[in-house]
Amino acid sequence: MGAGHSTPCSLSLPTTVGFATAATAFPINKLKSPFNPTNRFCNTHFRLPFKTAIENQLSNSTLRVVKCGGSSTVEEIKTQEEIGVKNPMAHPHSLDQELLEQLVYDALVWSSLRGLVVGDRSVQRSGTVPGVGMVHAPFTLLPLSFPESHYRQACELAPIFNELVDRVSLDGNFLQDSLSRTKKVDPFTSRLLEIHSKMLEIDKKEEIRLGLHRSDYMLDEQTNMLLQIELNTISSSFPGLSSLVSELHRSLLDQYRERLKLDSEKIPRNSAVSCFAEALAKAWTQYDNPRAVVLIVVQSEERNMYDQHWLCTLLKERYPFCHAYKLIYIRIQQYRKVFISKQCKSVSLEKHFFNVFRCFPQLINTHNVTVVRKTLTEIDAQGELLPDGTLIVGGKEVAIVYFRAGYSPTDYPSELEWGARLLMEQSSAIKCPSISYHLAGTKKIQQELAKPNVLERFLENEEDIAKVRRCFAGLWSLDDVEVVKDVISRPELYVMKPQREGGGNNIYGDDVRKTLQRLQSEGTEEDAAFILMQRIFPTITPTILMRDGIFYKEDAVSELGIYGAYLRNKEKVLVNDQCGYLMRTKVSSSNEGGVAAGFAVLDSIYLD
Repeated sequence: MGAGHSTPCSLSLPTTVGFATAATAFPINKLKSPFNPTNRFCNTHFRLPFKTAIENQLSNSTLRVVKCGGSSTVEEIKTQEEIGVKNPMAHPHSLDQELLEQLVYDALVWSSLRGLVVGDRSVQRSGTVPGVGMVHAPFTLLPLSFPESHYRQACELAPIFNELVDRVSLDGNFLQDSLSRTKKVDPFTSRLLEIHSKMLEIDKKEEIRLGLHRSDYMLDEQTNMLLQIELNTISSSFPGLSSLVSELHRSLLDQYRERLKLDSEKIPRNSAVSCFAEALAKAWTQYDNPRAVVLIVVQSEERNMYDQHWLCTLLKERYPFCHAYKLIYIRIQQYRKVFISKQCKSVSLEKHFFNVFRCFPQLINTHNVTVVRKTLTEIDAQGELLPDGTLIVGGKEVAIVYFRAGYSPTDYPSELEWGARLLMEQSSAIKCPSISYHLAGTKKIQQELAKPNVLERFLENEEDIAKVRRCFAGLWSLDDVEVVKDVISRPELYVMKPQREGGGNNIYGDDVRKTLQRLQSEGTEEDAAFILMQRIFPTITPTILMRDGIFYKEDAVSELGIYGAYLRNKEKVLVNDQCGYLMRTKVSSSNEGGVAAGFAVLDSIYLD
């Protein structure tokens, strides 16, 4: 979530557009807050002149400033109090202290009882042994106000991006050619391309293709446009915990409805984890072996294991038991309407109730999918490939390989792990993602897709192409001489990104200029390992962040991720859906924004 903010200013950027990243301005030095970043980028943010900043704050403010000096302050304070009562999300820092403490306490109880937890970094075994060293996941106390029109726009884009990834993955030459320079200077990308090339050589066909994606966006303050940051095609994390945060906020708004004056129904239902589980289950049925397992590739230490375990649980239990009762209640109400209708007076009551309870086992049935968690090292030691392509790991046939690791060079400390990745790619198991899906989500491919006429190579529908282009922000390669000149003169408007996932890898501020000048002086091809992105300047909003049982009043920016699921068997598309959302919020003075990396917290949205 390379997120951040700046006040609106006149930008003159090159015209080529692409996937975006974001920026930060006006750092807030709150030394006691754990959210205050300590990375080297903190002192290099773009700052507007003081007068411009003040004018912008006033233009965006709902306060009425009286020109008479003494009465001006009185009027301003009164307005703030009035607004705080009407909409506590607009001014959460002014919440009554007693109410704030009650909200904090109830939120901590709810998250503890409902599994909104992660491993505590201070506990040594918290990333390896379930139930040891658990702490609530970091979250915001109240949801973020977000325009409904932009939320709907992001949801509509999900199926289009799902289809785009699938079509790009089938064009092996496009992937190899686009990344040809990158592989010369990036060993990690080179190894991925090597596996991909081997699959092309043996003409390996992925007849059943499964993608669980997430497209991340920010709402640009100056243009009021929803701009895409990146498209994740491997290990799209937090479908489980993001669903829980939405329910937490709905619960708090219901419980404190009279005091907060907020409608919990304006928080969209978040079905991310159940949709992901459903897509995995459908893919498992397409493999057509009820004894085969779903193999989840994990890291050796994973403090976010509970997000993964929520997904594993739903693969075994399609509906929680309480949800089954809710569905039965709905079905009974439906039949009750039939009983009182004039058309059905002659139908016996017993027959209708027989129909209700006959469906009871279907409502609580299970997928009966066995899930196995293994590291790449364990897969290398326990895996074997049968002559017919069947993948066996630990003596069990594997139907689906679901990657929650394998996206970072640190996941491959030796040749053993690379051997495991190649073994899985050669097999007939369904990969989520396959090596081609993985490469389709790299930063360089996103930049290539932003070039003129490239989208038309993969999409036919002109309306879909226009929708995708509308969410693109500026993105360029480093061989564009004019762009590089502009970046060196105005580095605060750009971000340098390597071909990496997981957060904490980007280059910001004056470090962008220094890196570019170093690359120019060395005269190497290392520039091919990076791409340039326009910085997005989202609105700063006040919020209350929760971490380690303590609340912090902060000014923050947020990033919206929309999940998507895609399943195809040969020419038949079985699933192409938008699958819930992930909202992440971080202090405005932080460049990076990954939750697992410790930069951001989980949030939900309140549609306005």
